[in-house]
Amino acid sequence: MASFKIEGGHLLSGTITPQGAKNEALQVICATLLTSEPVTIHNIPNIRDVNNLIQLLKDIGVKVSKEEKGYTFQADQLDLKYLESDEFVSKCAQLRGSVMMIGPLLARMGKAIITKPGGDKIGRRRLDTHFLGFQKLGAEFFQIPERNVYEIGAKKLKGTYMLLDEASVTGTANIVMAAVFAEGTTTIYNAACEPYVQQLCHMLNNMGANISGIGSNLLTITGVESLHGTTHKLLPDMIEVGSFIGMAAMCGDGVRIKNVSVQNLGIIPDAFRRLGVKIEVDGDDLYIPRQNHYVVDSFIDGTIMTLADAPWPGLTPDLLSVLIVVATQARGSVLFHQKMFESRLFFVDKLIDMGAQIILCDPHRAVVVGHDRNLTLRAQRMSSPDIRAGIALLIAAMSADGTSLISNIEQIDRGYEDIEGRLNALGAKIERL
Repeated sequence: MASFKIEGGHLLSGTITPQGAKNEALQVICATLLTSEPVTIHNIPNIRDVNNLIQLLKDIGVKVSKEEKGYTFQADQLDLKYLESDEFVSKCAQLRGSVMMIGPLLARMGKAIITKPGGDKIGRRRLDTHFLGFQKLGAEFFQIPERNVYEIGAKKLKGTYMLLDEASVTGTANIVMAAVFAEGTTTIYNAACEPYVQQLCHMLNNMGANISGIGSNLLTITGVESLHGTTHKLLPDMIEVGSFIGMAAMCGDGVRIKNVSVQNLGIIPDAFRRLGVKIEVDGDDLYIPRQNHYVVDSFIDGTIMTLADAPWPGLTPDLLSVLIVVATQARGSVLFHQKMFESRLFFVDKLIDMGAQIILCDPHRAVVVGHDRNLTLRAQRMSSPDIRAGIALLIAAMSADGTSLISNIEQIDRGYEDIEGRLNALGAKIERL
């Protein structure tokens, strides 16, 4: 198990460019299973979750070639026997992104094997939305108890109207990929409309699909017979952009974040501004000047600031951990409400050990009373529980007084490419052990 040794107190300055979007990559890579023709995807990040998914596609027979700025995938000779093997099921169980292979395999091959996928241990992450959508399209489930898996199959999917029980991003993506070959028209109401879902739909349309309503919560998919190849470029990773804003606010001496796709960041910059963080927009770049002090905003009626996650265009839950760390050095108090996952706030006990003033009200809510930089966080030995808490703890350690050690950084590697190298180039002192 690898660790980061972080010498805190060093100011960051310079320019950093975000990687391609992890969550988009997992979706569009799975979408390459929908055609036998080559699909080239640019700006794919070199991170563990994406690399593991690419390897999984290679294992099932997809031809994968590395290009100068991306990868080309061709799924013209899938190994159907391997798709039903225990080895394949075991690998899927270790990678949450594997769940998005179900929709394309069901659409193109007529069946798929399902097991509970892996991923962050941040509470319940139910898959009901995916499976209810598949059933609406006409798929049937059969349990295979001796293997602890389900087989899902359909001779021919049929378009229908469905109202999703939640605006699940991966659920929407999976159902859309299944519906592109369904007979007739599929209407999905309460669909997720995140930029990454929009990107997936645009890519599928470029491959010959017929999807309308992109960017709204009402998608209409008219089924087609087949899809062809295309070329696609990933958006910058909005979660990484938000992480860099947090780092620049906590320990920056003027940091420019390049090519962020400002129009696709939604409410993220404003969430940091509500904590008092100054952010300047310069073309498609963000510049975060040095923040000697940042003062938490309050609502018009004077009540305490509350930041809560919500489906797009609301605040992504993936950035609440970073915002909590930033709030520890603000002037003022903030209530954070993590609605989607009941275990994601438990990492704050590590921040409390570092000297942060945080009250964990319950598994979903925490109040942060900012130090206004009058009290610096203390260095600690910690372990990264998940990707987003891991990057939040890294930010806390970079701002702390002394040398911290963060173990289990493989969690951070799942979502951030060469993070220590890129931050050290800005002036951080991070060593991988």
